[in-house]
Amino acid sequence: MFRTALRNVLAHKARLLMTALAVVLGVAFATGSLVFSQTRSDAAAEQASAGYDRIAVNVGVDAVPDGGAPTGLDERLASRLARVPGVAHAANRVDGSAAVADRTGRLLGDGDSHRGSNYAPADRHGTEGTDGTDPAYRFTAGHGPTHDDEIALDASTAARGGYRVGDRVRVGTGQAAATYRLSGVFRSDGHRLTDGGTLTLFTTRTAQRLFATPGHVQSIELTAESGISAPELAERVEKLLPKGAGAVTGATLGRIQANLASGDQDTMGQILLGFSLVAMFVAAFLISNTFTMLIGRRTRELALLRLLGASGRQVRRILLAESVLVGSVASALGLLIGTGVAAALNRLLGTASSPTGPLVLSPATLLGTMLLGTATTVVAAWLPARRAMSIAPVTALTGSDTPTPATARSPRTAVGTALTGIGVLVVVYGAVGAGPDARTVIGLGTLLAVVGVLGLIPLLARPFVAVLRPLLLRISPVQGVLATRNTTRDPRRTGATAAALTVALALASGLSVLGASASHYLERATTHDFTADYLVKPAVDSARLTAANTKAAAGTPGATVSGLNQSTGYVLGGSPAVLTGVDPTAVGRLMRYELVGGSLDALTRGRIAVADYKAKEAGWHVGQSLPVRRGGKSGRVTVGAIYRADPQSNLLPSITAADSLVARYDESPHTHVILVATDRTSVGASPAAYSALTHALGDDPALAVLDRSAVEDEYSGDIGDQLDIFYALLTMAALIAGLGVTNTLALSVLERQKEIGTLRAVGLARAQVTRMIRWEALIVGAFGATLGTLLGIFLGWALGRTLQDTVSGYTLVLPWGRLAAGIALAMTIALLASLWPARKASRVAITTATSAA
Repeated sequence: MFRTALRNVLAHKARLLMTALAVVLGVAFATGSLVFSQTRSDAAAEQASAGYDRIAVNVGVDAVPDGGAPTGLDERLASRLARVPGVAHAANRVDGSAAVADRTGRLLGDGDSHRGSNYAPADRHGTEGTDGTDPAYRFTAGHGPTHDDEIALDASTAARGGYRVGDRVRVGTGQAAATYRLSGVFRSDGHRLTDGGTLTLFTTRTAQRLFATPGHVQSIELTAESGISAPELAERVEKLLPKGAGAVTGATLGRIQANLASGDQDTMGQILLGFSLVAMFVAAFLISNTFTMLIGRRTRELALLRLLGASGRQVRRILLAESVLVGSVASALGLLIGTGVAAALNRLLGTASSPTGPLVLSPATLLGTMLLGTATTVVAAWLPARRAMSIAPVTALTGSDTPTPATARSPRTAVGTALTGIGVLVVVYGAVGAGPDARTVIGLGTLLAVVGVLGLIPLLARPFVAVLRPLLLRISPVQGVLATRNTTRDPRRTGATAAALTVALALASGLSVLGASASHYLERATTHDFTADYLVKPAVDSARLTAANTKAAAGTPGATVSGLNQSTGYVLGGSPAVLTGVDPTAVGRLMRYELVGGSLDALTRGRIAVADYKAKEAGWHVGQSLPVRRGGKSGRVTVGAIYRADPQSNLLPSITAADSLVARYDESPHTHVILVATDRTSVGASPAAYSALTHALGDDPALAVLDRSAVEDEYSGDIGDQLDIFYALLTMAALIAGLGVTNTLALSVLERQKEIGTLRAVGLARAQVTRMIRWEALIVGAFGATLGTLLGIFLGWALGRTLQDTVSGYTLVLPWGRLAAGIALAMTIALLASLWPARKASRVAITTATSAA
């Protein structure tokens, strides 16, 4: 049986090439995803935990005594701990946020982590001093800061900023920015220098002034003497710690950081694996379709084997052995290619913000992907083999090759209709009433609906082609009619070919709907309400905007400025409320207030403006006088205007009041952001205006100055980037679908050589034969893409419905341009897939019409 299977594979190697290529691509995708994600996960975990093996015990504040504000640890504690038997030395650590500016004043660093810390060299007694080195840092140039006007920078930050030892560097820490002399450049452990971030070292005294309080530190690192275990040292140290402090071994901290870092990488790995499974699912249609056509062409051959004595089980084993052979060889090749792709990606994407390491080839990955590719091939080939064996040998020898048409009363149609109906009902239920498990319910319903639709595709092919027929008759009367007849001659084959495109387009269009809806929501929540030229916000965690910053920004020539000053703790009209103070004379130019009642000028008369959702919730109306209370202060305010607003808006507040009104109840409200509009008649929104504003703010890199495009990127840029990644991943599934079109058309041309030869004999030119095959491909592409787009819109609607309860203001947006582009792309792939079969068909000789079958 194996020799027969091998002989058959070699005899039909050209026909099985596309099937093998689909398996290779699917397995390569799965292998590359698993190897790449595991490699990056291990590299991220190693980087995050690097350096903790050097720390035996870390002492820090783990509780706040009596509910008071944390003050940290007394710096003198390090001296006492250094005298504990087994402690080699103790180093005080003071950490905070520090933003470093480049030479143009812009913030350095790719990530959100802009850290500052102290340089703590150890003296001969084991505690912090000035005559040693800090083991946490390895200097490549210069030395650690020894004076309060000095800093040291990590090597990556120094390189990006173009700084060398001795240069002057501007640093912001949430207080007033200052300029320091660069004393050294260093490399550090991964847990101190996070991916894409920056690390700035100050003297301990400067770090205490900036990040803590004088005489206090946030943690103490202890290094153990040789022969002393970390747990043993932790027990000794615990006895000397004050209330609210605790000791944790460095190994424990390292494991925690490694788990956190690898968890983020595991999420992306799961996404990549999901898309690779989609690619394999699409490949299964190509494999099944190919084996169906190959077995159909070999029906007489298989029947003759059975008449010569081979049992049905033996013939079935031959066919399954062929699929095992093709699947295993293709899977092995895909495994090699996927590993190579993972190695290339690991090398290309290994940057400071994306750690890299040696490839991780686990036995589970290698065995799992091999089994995945082989099993997919065998399962996809099993149904055609079973169907072929259900035909009696005599019938197979004497019967025609006419395909069985899809009918409304066939069992396949009945099952497909039932699954589609149940799936749609389950998806609708998940969208409107499934509660917290809605997305799981929608996923189950989507699976049922997709499987059901795929079962109905052969039945749907005829009406779809009938709709296109009048258009094709106008465009290409001869080739169009022939193409429609060839497409509907075997609707099962047409449907199986279109099924791969249907799955790919359903996912792509569903993502497009979700992405467009989310982008529209974020635009409504941010830039829709933002009419100013610039928005000023903290760039680092420790930075806080104040009234002084607003006043400084107002010093920009020709600028209109207002802070959004949030004040909490109010009881307004019996309801909890947050008031946002603004400059009433400027806010109308800086934000879009769509009034539904009253006038925004009421703010200048001491009245408040209320968002429509807040007014509806509390039952307020324009002109209503409300009692207000905050702490021990009380009074009354009048509603002067009501405006439309999204509850999730990042800028437009629920209650707007004049700064003077807020000041009666709160002397120090929190400034959320500062809005700035430039004088467009003179300076305008330009590099000059940007420079003037940043200079007015003290050239502080801890304050981010964002123009309108930067504000949009701040809140919605990640969605676009993620969608681009997902679209790129779905391209793999679309390419496999294109291979399916190529394979189907090529085998169809082999089956129809006599027919094509006859058409050539009666006058059909080679170019007309080529156009006929291309029209067939376009019909199949349009059919699969249209059906997939409709499924994707339905899926996008259902998933969007689950967001409406938690994301107020989310509405369905259909990106017609992207959807049309998806259909056009699918048809283009189908057209390109037809080039080789069309060329092959055009070369069929006229004499083929008179040759024997």
